[in-house]
Amino acid sequence: MKECQGFEPYLSEITLPGFYKARQHFDPACIQREEISVVVKEELERIRLSAKIFPGMRIAVTAGSRGIANIDRIILAIVDYLKALQAEPFIIPAMGSHGGGTAEGQRGLLQEYGITEETMGCPLISSMEVTRIGVTKDGRDVYIDQAAASADGIVVVGRIKPHTGFRGPFQSGLMKMMAIGLGKQYGARVCHEEGFQRMGYNVEVFGTAVLQNSPVLCGVGILENAFDKTWKIAALDKEEIIAKEPGLLKEAEAHMPRILLPECDVLIVDEIGKNFSGDGMDPNVTGTFATPYASGGIRAERVCVLDLSPESHGNGMGSGMASAITKRVFDQLDLTTMYLNGFTCRNLNGSRIPCIMQSDKDAIRFCLGTCVNADPENPRIIRIFNSQFVEYLWISEALAKNLPEGMELLGEAEEFIFDEKGELQGKEPRQRGKRRF
Repeated sequence: MKECQGFEPYLSEITLPGFYKARQHFDPACIQREEISVVVKEELERIRLSAKIFPGMRIAVTAGSRGIANIDRIILAIVDYLKALQAEPFIIPAMGSHGGGTAEGQRGLLQEYGITEETMGCPLISSMEVTRIGVTKDGRDVYIDQAAASADGIVVVGRIKPHTGFRGPFQSGLMKMMAIGLGKQYGARVCHEEGFQRMGYNVEVFGTAVLQNSPVLCGVGILENAFDKTWKIAALDKEEIIAKEPGLLKEAEAHMPRILLPECDVLIVDEIGKNFSGDGMDPNVTGTFATPYASGGIRAERVCVLDLSPESHGNGMGSGMASAITKRVFDQLDLTTMYLNGFTCRNLNGSRIPCIMQSDKDAIRFCLGTCVNADPENPRIIRIFNSQFVEYLWISEALAKNLPEGMELLGEAEEFIFDEKGELQGKEPRQRGKRRF
């Protein structure tokens, strides 16, 4: 790659302001990790799942590719519940084309989340093989994971939250897990065939077809709070999913993390990754939507991305929505994996390569220097760890003058410190994908 050398003279006069560390206050209510198994059992009992389970039944339990809090405990609790009823549960990856679109890649993703045959105490069957189970109401073929289709029952597990590319009564959640996750790469691509402008409709019709033509028993919806902690677990009987998931989506939206400030000139994102969002940085937070069919988040004239999470394994989906990235991000990109993601969802905006700057300092100054509406003397800049953890952030002095309700300053304004290579200092060790003060 040709490096962007000799750009320093154009950036040397661009100065950065002081920054305040700030804290945003959200509702901290959550289910503690040690309570997960009890809550899951209570939910499954509430919908009388035991009445549908008989000894020897082979039950597929889905596991997705997102970094969901306590997902290992939730899956384990479901497996233990089924085993107590003398069923024979097994786990299947339900993640479309993720994991590089390979069986081993998808097994590897689950292993990173603590989901293995050893930890779960049951088989984990990872395959990209699909089988046709029926057609949608408008006559299109529907495919799902072959092992799930041949099971005696399926328990669909997924996090419910607003999607990053479309709107509708069903977005990220149980219906999408059935329509796209269970479809593996082949089925996911079929569901995306009409693009995101029809995704709300297609998730509903493909998900409905899976409910009608496969042995789905129930769904287990997971809702998180603004701190990436489990806020609610809701089991839905097969007949309840279509009627009740839209209400859970509204609850999830009300508890999402967000940046309380409405707009800024430059948004700096320390790290993007598939473990934070399917789009690397959740546009519901950052405003970086790859389609015109969804909106929300902060309004930023420029977005600067400094790093890519190791958990992404080079899948830099979402980097294309940045104004500039560092060479460090570019060097980590696995283009095959990233392009397969874009190919499957039929949207290439998130997988494009933006402007590449040599260092953190250059990338930040480049973004600020290309703003049209910024006041050079009082730029409005926000820095976040990633789109999933926004309790703590940095805001420039201009933004600190008018704090919104729910935000407080921590200490006095400080300047960002860069080393001789222009790398931003003070990035403390990562912990569960975030940086702490």
